[in-house]
Amino acid sequence: MDTGSEVNRAKHMKTFLRLAVLAVPLALAACGGKDDLDELALNDTPPEVLFNEGLSLRAQGKLRDSTQKFEELDKLYPYSEYSKKSLVNLAFLNYSRGKYTETVTAAKRFVTLYPGDEDSAYMLYLAGQAYFRQMPDITRDQAVTRKAAGAFNELIQRFPESEYVPDAESKLRIVHDQLGGKEMQVGRFYLKKRNYIAGINRFKTVVVDYQTTRHVEEALFRLTEAYYALGVVNEAQTAAAVLGHNYPDSQWYKDAYSLLNKGGYEPSEDSGSWISRAFKSI
Repeated sequence: MDTGSEVNRAKHMKTFLRLAVLAVPLALAACGGKDDLDELALNDTPPEVLFNEGLSLRAQGKLRDSTQKFEELDKLYPYSEYSKKSLVNLAFLNYSRGKYTETVTAAKRFVTLYPGDEDSAYMLYLAGQAYFRQMPDITRDQAVTRKAAGAFNELIQRFPESEYVPDAESKLRIVHDQLGGKEMQVGRFYLKKRNYIAGINRFKTVVVDYQTTRHVEEALFRLTEAYYALGVVNEAQTAAAVLGHNYPDSQWYKDAYSLLNKGGYEPSEDSGSWISRAFKSI
């Protein structure tokens, strides 16, 4: 046996094993990257420390960094008391940064997890505000506007004593006016195409659901116009009569009266009509 060869072979094996041991952590570091190492380093950070760091960044005006800190906390300690507080901050910070989709996500999650919590009122308010800020012009689809109405309505119904209710009610009037305006726009389109039934359905929505908006006067006139065109004179007379009773000085009433008068009719309310019942129910 060659003793020198055996010694050299043993040295090579020892060197190989040493390098192999060193290669394992290096390979892991290369695969994981800096972000993973940072995340692992934060795993043992107490939630109260992360929360206070988030508040400090927020106070310094570093809203993006503050948002990331609260997101980290929520990820590391889900369903904890600090995670709960983080969701409130995330909703506020995202709203402040114009991140409305993220605002709604945080607010909805909070309300789902903590429906009876006093901060749920604020979360519903922020969700409504986020939708409100995204409302499109009247010519476009109003799905976001309807979501704003839903959030504000839920706030008002569930937390009627909340400090956010007055502003929610004020915003809701604007929301309803826009939704009513959209119905009128579509209704006029159908009327122009002489699709009177489709038009009537749109004007009916305004009279029933958006009766307190500025659009109701025109809606009643358009109902007079559409029903008269269909030959349903009693409903046309009722629409005109309700219009005259509630808005006697309106130009729309004068136009409705003139339209009926040309055919030898006058406004006359049928108390059994859905139009009459709609106004008596308010």
